[in-house]
Amino acid sequence: MNNHETPASKVFGLWSAVFLGIGSMVGAGIFIVIGEAGAIAGNLVTVSFLIGGIIALLCGYSLSKLAIRYPSRGGIIEYLVQGYGEGFFSGSLGILFYFAQLVALAAVTKSFGTYAATYVGNGISPLYTNLFAVSILLFFVILNLIGAAVVAKAENIIVIIKLSALIVFTVSALFFIQPANLAINKAPGMLNILYALGLTFFAYQGFSVITNSVEDMQDPEQTMLRAMFWSIGLVTVLYISVSIAVFGNLPLAEIVQDKDFALAGAAQPAFGVWGFKIMAATALLATASAINATLYAVTQISYTLAKDGDLPKAYDYNIFHNTEGLLISALLIIPMILFFKLGEIATIAAIAVLLIQGFTHTGHLFRHRQTGANLWLILVAVIGAFGAAGFAVSYTSKSMPHIIYYIISIFFLAFIFEVLLHLFSNRDVRKQIVSEFEIMEEDALKQLFFLRKKREK
Repeated sequence: MNNHETPASKVFGLWSAVFLGIGSMVGAGIFIVIGEAGAIAGNLVTVSFLIGGIIALLCGYSLSKLAIRYPSRGGIIEYLVQGYGEGFFSGSLGILFYFAQLVALAAVTKSFGTYAATYVGNGISPLYTNLFAVSILLFFVILNLIGAAVVAKAENIIVIIKLSALIVFTVSALFFIQPANLAINKAPGMLNILYALGLTFFAYQGFSVITNSVEDMQDPEQTMLRAMFWSIGLVTVLYISVSIAVFGNLPLAEIVQDKDFALAGAAQPAFGVWGFKIMAATALLATASAINATLYAVTQISYTLAKDGDLPKAYDYNIFHNTEGLLISALLIIPMILFFKLGEIATIAAIAVLLIQGFTHTGHLFRHRQTGANLWLILVAVIGAFGAAGFAVSYTSKSMPHIIYYIISIFFLAFIFEVLLHLFSNRDVRKQIVSEFEIMEEDALKQLFFLRKKREK
């Protein structure tokens, strides 16, 4: 092979990586948060989407530098171990990352149930919402057990359909905008822009998937950062356009009332009843593909953590074409679907995702010399992630007074889980990427230990 040839295994070029990122971001997130965030920030949610996109860009910059320096399919779990070392803290954060993915999956599943319930003649009710949500979760659990190759192959088609539907809706809806709906004097206070940040950032949360493709990426040092910026930048433009279309077509009171399916409701003025049904169907398709993809990712996370020692061995056992971790994860998700409202799950998921991002980039601060990243950009990413989480907690505590206790409890459970597993299994999550210096240091310590033993004899 000459220097100009590209290995066949390196399937991700710039634009394939960009579309991977766009497909991962433009899914259930926008269908969930547009109404929930709009109920907080009103028509100024466009500004919240812009700030959320800027925070995502900063986080994407940090993750890209980490991915290039530590090219591992482990993604964020690997970066946490690299940042904080092998021990209780990084292990606890690994388990917290797994819990965060479970909560995010519960939010997506609940969203599917809500949109599916709009097709029922009697209207949306908790019974139908939960029935559809649990049913779709069990459907994909069974599908993943027997092998989800067909769904995986259809993912590109699903991405094209949902992107096309959103673009057609946005462009068409712009012609039906009522300027009075976008008047700033009708918006809530400016502080609400920051309160909505947690939810708007959640709509971007799939961008970290790009880093998982680093081992299959052509020239990652050139491609990774550009792919991250292009994908997040294009999605930011799309989200701002969608939010203008939604808030220009619907009065704020109607968005607040129908916040769980506001995006479908905004299609009605331009396309009538069929517009609502088509957008609801697009939401079902987007959330269904997100459930399948996230369920697969959660299973892989649980399998990796169990294999490396941070979850019980039961997660590692094979059942058909998957592991027992799939069933355990599903059993943990179902109570969240049944006992929490969509807005509550989405908010908790958003806060959990932001906290994981914040801890990941804080760990990067200790490794910025190795990655060559700009210290100040990482620091702003840390402030953005933790700041957005703080505003989200502050606002949500009004309607969910115990949310801070939920979050502390999740942290405490993750730490206790890690301590107990370490005591019983005596295993830790290990670095997958070890530097030459660390190898030399380990070899030197082994030689020193050998010489000491020799002298003692």
